[in-house]
Amino acid sequence: MADESGLEHHLADLAASGQRFAVPATAERIRARGDRLRRRKQAAAASGGVVLTAALAVGVLSLVRLGPGPAPAAVKPAASSTSRFVPPVPAPGEEYAGEIGYVYGAVLLEGDTVQVTVEQLRTGVVHKVTAPTHTPVEVKHLAGGKPGDMRLGELVGRLSAGPRWVFAVDYDGEGRIQSLREAFWLSVERDGQR
Repeated sequence: MADESGLEHHLADLAASGQRFAVPATAERIRARGDRLRRRKQAAAASGGVVLTAALAVGVLSLVRLGPGPAPAAVKPAASSTSRFVPPVPAPGEEYAGEIGYVYGAVLLEGDTVQVTVEQLRTGVVHKVTAPTHTPVEVKHLAGGKPGDMRLGELVGRLSAGPRWVFAVDYDGEGRIQSLREAFWLSVERDGQR
């Protein structure tokens, strides 16, 4: 029986040594997996912090204008209810967007504003817009062939008739007319008038 008990003792020692070597390996794998998870979480938190900081910076810059903005216009352009006209929007990095068309039918309104009809050259879309009388206008043929700067209020009489003069109309980002520039190279005779 001593042999049997010796064998049992020997087997018990072997099992105990196996457990000592097996348990630390399992514990080591669990510890390594935990370390990997912790490093991933730290990396995600760090990159998330960078992304969050960048998003906040972009958001703040888009909400806050750098420097003073343009003064609000007294009157916004009023498109007719049946018009397909949508004021052009400046391209990124551009201050103004424009359209080229016949400007006519000028009428002086109350509140120092002028309403004009614009017929786009490319599309033929006709719409009405209003602008302050002090809106700058670059002219040449309309002023008798002498290039110069005038104000829209000074040209109401000359622009009150039908389509005759072609202008480039500049709009700001909010759809307000900022200036008109006579496109004298495009001004053409209509109905034998000039």
